[in-house]
Amino acid sequence: MVGKGSVNHNSRKFRAENVDGTRTHLNIDYCNENIKTVYHELFDEALERYNAKQIRSDRKIKDYYEKIRSSKQEKPFHEIILQVGGKGNMNADTENGELAKQILDEYYQGFQERNPQLRVFSAHLHMDEATPHLHIDFVPFTTGSKRGLDTRVSLKQALATQGFKGGSRGDTEWSQWIQSEKEQLAAVMERYGIEWEHLGTHEKHLSVLDYKKQEREKEVAALGAKIEQKQIEFDVLSERVLNYDKAKDELSNLEIELDTAPKYQLPEPEKFMTAKAYKTKMAEPVVRKLKQLVKTVLARCFEGWDNYHRLNTANAQLYRTNQRLEKVNERLTEENKILKAENKDYSLLRKVFGRKQIDDLLEQARTVKGRKRDNTRSR
Repeated sequence: MVGKGSVNHNSRKFRAENVDGTRTHLNIDYCNENIKTVYHELFDEALERYNAKQIRSDRKIKDYYEKIRSSKQEKPFHEIILQVGGKGNMNADTENGELAKQILDEYYQGFQERNPQLRVFSAHLHMDEATPHLHIDFVPFTTGSKRGLDTRVSLKQALATQGFKGGSRGDTEWSQWIQSEKEQLAAVMERYGIEWEHLGTHEKHLSVLDYKKQEREKEVAALGAKIEQKQIEFDVLSERVLNYDKAKDELSNLEIELDTAPKYQLPEPEKFMTAKAYKTKMAEPVVRKLKQLVKTVLARCFEGWDNYHRLNTANAQLYRTNQRLEKVNERLTEENKILKAENKDYSLLRKVFGRKQIDDLLEQARTVKGRKRDNTRSR
């Protein structure tokens, strides 16, 4: 399993209520280095090379650890927690608990060698809680980087260097590596005659809140796609309206051309030209051109006005649809936030009071609700 990483708890500088102090001496502390010291060891030379290349002083990094600690892209370190069995079959104060301790100890001995890109700085095997388990905290790093420091923090690249290439969203470098480490632990267990029982993953047994949250996220995503599509339609219509405005400008230019262009002006009659000849040769061709031009302009004008009103109507409809979808999106997003908070509370209850006790309470609540519903129907 993956842990949030509490070095003080792991090293027992801080002692939680579930810790049996009389058994703490049975723990194994493999290492407990200061993470800032480890950062200096791993990154100081790379940091010096990076800063030397910077012309602007504001681009230089003063403290790489603090930069990563405040980063939203990377975490300063990661933690993995492993255990064999549960308190029902591998309780820490039983013979099986001692066996679990041996298995976890043997597993840890090969961890750093298997994972050269994961610098372990804190590792502790706990025997003073219900079940023996192992905390391993490490800093993932990559070398030869073309971006930023040439040696820098990167979980994705560290695992990729070790041969774990991410695929789909559910098949990331991290999930592949976790599976690999589980298999390493299973191999040690097998040497001690214990078979790894695949109990499945939490994802296959979603709680009601998790399910609702997933469904809300799907709805939000679908609405987002709809809004995006409507925005595209809106942009197309807006462009057509802009084209209409451009056409109006062209008509204005045409009006100026009618007043000034020679081809639309009646020329002066030639010497000794009769009125009939002037009409036939000079006036009538110009009038024909003007008539044709007027017909074309009127047709385009009426077509333009028709399109303009039609586009305005469609535009207004799209705007109202967008407004409605945005409101629905906001509502679903808010519901999703509430569900996440409820799910967090639900997880806390399961953690504090135990999965079985909470499941029993839920089952009782469902039974009571079902009885009330049946009583209502019978009336």
